[in-house]
Amino acid sequence: MTLELKTLVREAHEKNDYNALIRLVPYASLLGIECLRLGDDMVFRLPANEACIGNPELQALHGGVIAGFMEHSAMLHLLMFMGIPHLPKIIDFSIDYLRGGQLRDTYAQCQVWRQGRRVANVAITAWQTTQAEPIATARAHFKVDEP
Repeated sequence: MTLELKTLVREAHEKNDYNALIRLVPYASLLGIECLRLGDDMVFRLPANEACIGNPELQALHGGVIAGFMEHSAMLHLLMFMGIPHLPKIIDFSIDYLRGGQLRDTYAQCQVWRQGRRVANVAITAWQTTQAEPIATARAHFKVDEP
């Protein structure tokens, strides 16, 4: 699996097509997460989907969908850029909801604050209309050493 995963990551970067990596994570596939590479930056996209509505009256995204999108974006980010030879395992996740998520495309960007031999700390920001007005921010720790 290790060699196969490294090959998938290399090919994804070469082709700028990350769908094979996303398919490794069933919930990421279910949500329809997409990756957009912009130079050295990676932006994750959650397409608008009525199945993700938590409050039909407000047409607001379910908080669990937003959190799941952000957590899986961080996991994929670590896989793509940190040279981890296996899927990282979540240790903890803390989210701050700042605005209601409306029924429109949602984006997330991740920043690795610290990566040690065993644990990586990732900050995630999610937004819809402009990155300067996030709908949520989160912090996550992942186990990155061998399972």
